[in-house]
Amino acid sequence: MKKILALLLVFALAAFAFGCGQSEQAPSDGQDNEELKVVSIGATPVPHAEILEFAQPLLKEKGIDLQVEVINDYVIPNNALAAGDLDANYFQHLPYLEDFSAENNLDLTWTKKIHFEPLGLYSEKITSLDEIEEGAEIAVPDDVTNEARALLLLQDNGLIKIDEAAGLKATKRDIIENSKNIEIVELPAEQIPRALSDVTAAIINGNYAIGAGLSPDEDAIVAEQPDSLAADTYANIVAVRQGDENREDLKVLDEVLTSPEVKEFIEGNYQGAVVPVF
Repeated sequence: MKKILALLLVFALAAFAFGCGQSEQAPSDGQDNEELKVVSIGATPVPHAEILEFAQPLLKEKGIDLQVEVINDYVIPNNALAAGDLDANYFQHLPYLEDFSAENNLDLTWTKKIHFEPLGLYSEKITSLDEIEEGAEIAVPDDVTNEARALLLLQDNGLIKIDEAAGLKATKRDIIENSKNIEIVELPAEQIPRALSDVTAAIINGNYAIGAGLSPDEDAIVAEQPDSLAADTYANIVAVRQGDENREDLKVLDEVLTSPEVKEFIEGNYQGAVVPVF
């Protein structure tokens, strides 16, 4: 009886040792067993969210689970970022970020310039600047930096003149010459494409123009040029909270968004309506 118990004990110990050996020798499958680092980012739908969705698998290969929160206005993304509901956002240019942060006392900054969207003048009623008549109505974005940008586009094309002192904060009240008495209609940027039929012409932000099926190259009467000062000034950026600029996961995000793969995606999909600046 004692011999039988001893043999059973030997077999049990051997089985235990074999099991432990198998566990220690189990091959690792690398990234698949590692927990991905979640990064949440707010973005307007086109082209920002589309670019981010293209980048998602590239980021996953580098250990980042990019969660894209699609937002349809220019106010929520910065407030959500400042509140800690997002790790970053991607929808705006630097003058807008600086103005919005100052007006709302937010501690936000930026890391990388990604692309430029030419601002364009569109119309369903006219096809050239020569057709703009006395008292024509032109809609422009009503946020400070984009309104100034729109007015500068009109000035560059000889329609108005604005006070130089107003700079990038110019509004229609800073117009000092307006020979055709053009009426400037201020509207939220996201609403302008829907109002296009109600005015003579409208200046539309690139992302909203794309969303409305409009192209700066093909449909705009006039548009900002990719090789102009505007391209650098109004390049769209990745925004983060101050103090997060050196977070490793956000550095990886910047690395992917300025990669050759993303550049090729932008150039191939937007054909001049969105221009990479890296």
